[in-house]
Amino acid sequence: MQGLRLLCWVVLLGLARACPEPCDCGEKYGFQIADCAYRDLEAVPPGFPANVTTLSLSANRLPGLPEGAFVEVPLLQSLWLAHNEIRMVAAGALAPLSHLKSLDLSHNLISEFAWSNLHNLSALQLLKMDSNKLTFIPRDAFRSLRALRSLQLNHNHLHTLAEGTFSPLIELSHLQINDNPFDCTCGIVWLKTWALATAVSIPEQDNIACTSPHVLKGTPLSRLPPLPCSAPSVQLSYQPSQDGAELRPGFVLALHCDVDGQPAPQLHWHIQTPGGTVEITSPNVGTDGRALPGTVGASSQPRFQAFANGSLLIPDFGKLEEGTYSCLATNELGSAESSVDVALATPGEGGEDALGRRFHGKAVEGKGCYTVDNEVQPSGPEDNVVIIYLSRAGSPEAAVAGEGALGQRLSGLLLLGQSLLLLFLASL
Repeated sequence: MQGLRLLCWVVLLGLARACPEPCDCGEKYGFQIADCAYRDLEAVPPGFPANVTTLSLSANRLPGLPEGAFVEVPLLQSLWLAHNEIRMVAAGALAPLSHLKSLDLSHNLISEFAWSNLHNLSALQLLKMDSNKLTFIPRDAFRSLRALRSLQLNHNHLHTLAEGTFSPLIELSHLQINDNPFDCTCGIVWLKTWALATAVSIPEQDNIACTSPHVLKGTPLSRLPPLPCSAPSVQLSYQPSQDGAELRPGFVLALHCDVDGQPAPQLHWHIQTPGGTVEITSPNVGTDGRALPGTVGASSQPRFQAFANGSLLIPDFGKLEEGTYSCLATNELGSAESSVDVALATPGEGGEDALGRRFHGKAVEGKGCYTVDNEVQPSGPEDNVVIIYLSRAGSPEAAVAGEGALGQRLSGLLLLGQSLLLLFLASL
């Protein structure tokens, strides 16, 4: 055991005396310093003493920082990397530096930054990332930087910042975010409110200004006028047929997601069926029901047809299409979701649907709903299962008549085959 300890000390002493050839290493004011600035370096050189606490690699030609770039110097407290050609900082490049207090990455070309690098830097007090090409900062990027006092993000390409980005920075006293091309939409209003109320020093506020929309270009964020903003709301409704129309197997189910919000929310459908999960960004079809160019299966008619007006049509609805249908609306201020469970049943017969729920031949009355064959009805006030009844009988003429009447309501939205009845919401 004593021999092993002696070997370790010999190795450590050897490392303490080592220094990469292009650099100067020594002690100053009680700090172990490695000075590699202005050396025309194109990579972080190996062979640093393990006890280095300050490392300067400024004014070189470093193109990036790979994983493990600083594994030899785990005791670093200050790292200076300004004025290089760094474009990318890989995950794991900075993560081992848990003692780091000052990090300067300014005046580079960084567009790709693995923000997970910051999650282990809980001792960090100064972070300079100004004069780069950053376009996006995740909401949780600074979640571990509770000791951070100064943050410089000015002169980047940031268009917006997520609300709460600076909330973890409880010791922050200085913030620079000027000279970024901010989009002054609803998603940035929180920053104006926060900047006006915070005790954090934010210099050059007249240069924290809008680049878009054009009508607000050049307007300082502090003087941004009120904007009409609201979080999304959704209401999901459904209808399988005209009242009284007799349906035969292979009909169409129509769901409609009524969306409100400002700015206009993006609509997504999440469908969970016995065969798996389907995710759809609306719309995936045009007004003729055919797939839009660039979507999956663009040369065919999609199994689930999402229209721009918020409607979802499912042709040839059957047991394989049973499941949970959810519409999700999202904008800069948040999201809202509504769901309905859909099950297929035969009138007069009980059983269990694909969702494992028991049903009877008729749906019970509840919450203002009444039971009519061939209509979508909740199976009861305690669940939101939609029971769709197949017709007992019906002539082709009846189906065609129903299709013709409903087709007028849709103004030619879809043209279905011989045995399909076009179904849609009565309110559209």
